[in-house]
Amino acid sequence: MKALALNKPEQFGRVAVMMGGSAAEREVSLRSGAAVYEALKRKGVDAVAIDVTGSPIEALAGQKIDRVFNIIHGRGGEDGVLQGVLEVLGIPYTGSGVMASALTMDKLRTKLCWQGYGLVTPKWCLLQDESDLDGCIEKLGFPVIVKPAQEGSSIGMSKATNRDELLTALSVAAKYRCDVYAEAWVSGKEYTVAVLGGEALPVIRLETPNTFYDYEAKYQATTTQYHCPCGLSQDQEQFIRDLAVTACKIVGVKGWGRVDVFIDDLGQYQLIEVNTVPGMTDHSLVPMAARQAGMDFEELVWRVLETSCR
Repeated sequence: MKALALNKPEQFGRVAVMMGGSAAEREVSLRSGAAVYEALKRKGVDAVAIDVTGSPIEALAGQKIDRVFNIIHGRGGEDGVLQGVLEVLGIPYTGSGVMASALTMDKLRTKLCWQGYGLVTPKWCLLQDESDLDGCIEKLGFPVIVKPAQEGSSIGMSKATNRDELLTALSVAAKYRCDVYAEAWVSGKEYTVAVLGGEALPVIRLETPNTFYDYEAKYQATTTQYHCPCGLSQDQEQFIRDLAVTACKIVGVKGWGRVDVFIDDLGQYQLIEVNTVPGMTDHSLVPMAARQAGMDFEELVWRVLETSCR
């Protein structure tokens, strides 16, 4: 990694660690935010923790803030809304801007951008109601995974192996009030790549006994295995790291993010999604990759905060 751009905590001024929000990932965000806040305090940064429960404008009212460390996961914090507020208020913030945040929060539009560039992502079908099921089955077959397009942490996702399960999965995902789509099931190995300051960190391979890497596997299970080093050859790992950096550039991701990739049983690399405000909990993947790169949590948080100084 490049040398730190700033070396004195006072250069950041007063930093608001904005966490919580009202999306389905609120509890994860609060855990991430607490970890970030404590790390900044240990580094001597003048930080204040702000739990956003409603309007971010109201949350910032009366605060003298020089910059924001945004750690609100999901809609309201990761989708361009908070970024737009901070742009209007003239407050620098970590991570991606309005356009990239809004785009990447929508998994369907992200896939379209990647596909347009020529990168591979699993085939999918938009599911608006039950009338779309038969066409989806004809196109994708089974199994499939059904997803709400604008949720993270695998919230609202279900595997379907027949029509009845597909209908149930649609019903579950539709509760999250956004587009729902079915994606072809990928058999292979799952990887994730953190990107920080335009550079990819070491690749992590994920392994879970669950049906897929769901919310429970991500935040609660003790059976999930994280392999870092990931077991790929040096050339394969470099390829997947370069792919993650390219995937971020295509959709305008800045500062930091995390790209999820499958290598299927035929050796094809398939992009799944990109997260622009990744988790920073004790189960989270970006801190794990940073440790493998020789970076402790405090340095990682510092480097992410530096992304607000663009």
